[in-house]
Amino acid sequence: MDTSLLDAVRRYADTHVGRDGAASTPIRGLTAIRAAARTELSYQIQRPLVCLVLQGAKHVTMGTQSFTFRAGDSLVITADVPTVSQVTEASLAAPYYSLVLDLDPAVIATLATDMAASGDADGAPVRIESTDSHAADSALRLMRLLDRPAALPVLQPALIREFHYWLLAGRHGAAIRRLGLPDSHVRRVARAVALLRAEYTQRLPVEKLAEVAGMSPSAFHQHFRAVTSLSPLQFQKQLRLIEARRLMLAEGVNASHAAYAVGYESVQQFTREYGRMFGKPPMRDVADAQQRLDAA
Repeated sequence: MDTSLLDAVRRYADTHVGRDGAASTPIRGLTAIRAAARTELSYQIQRPLVCLVLQGAKHVTMGTQSFTFRAGDSLVITADVPTVSQVTEASLAAPYYSLVLDLDPAVIATLATDMAASGDADGAPVRIESTDSHAADSALRLMRLLDRPAALPVLQPALIREFHYWLLAGRHGAAIRRLGLPDSHVRRVARAVALLRAEYTQRLPVEKLAEVAGMSPSAFHQHFRAVTSLSPLQFQKQLRLIEARRLMLAEGVNASHAAYAVGYESVQQFTREYGRMFGKPPMRDVADAQQRLDAA
């Protein structure tokens, strides 16, 4: 891969990176990532995105599937799915760098009407592929726009559209295309996921979620699991636990406060479910994570 994109991301990330390793940009959905050492395990429910790795390596697990991708590879996620990730190759001398762009269903929808179909999708929501040179070139021109703030509102939309075009033209185009189809199961499930993300602290009956998705409860449950790998209840539970962990790590709140803040009515239930997901009781997990961060 041309090193120009790595140089552009390095310059931006080194200047703007936050404590979490992310350097957000004025371009909506575009984020540069930097890590100068092997990172802790990161638990997230990812949104649809593409991640271009430019230096170092990262390991991602979704369910029973594991992926390692490194410089020259792109990770494509085409649905809201739970992942556990970790930067595995990084050092002060050679930090991990990547560029992440959220996939935009509206842009995909407009492009899909103008492009020929690119085959059938296999349904897998997480994929690894070699970074397309045309997509990398579009990404580089997006990064260069950051030095020209006055040009951003004029040129950004066309470059975002071009970047999505090259993704759609690639071998995973059929899977990405489904994000732009308003009546596809992926988009219908995404409407329910948006409600779950917005109201994760509330009780949300399957019937209400199915109504938002425009499906019967039985069909919704089947398609939700097929798209996300989780049941709606499991999905909401992971949202709650991930946010609770963030509250304890980033804001220093205790376990009981975090439990009630994310919608749990019982601290005991929260502690049990937290331990099953993260492998340790809440406060021990947070103390160990903080100790490792301080040592690093």
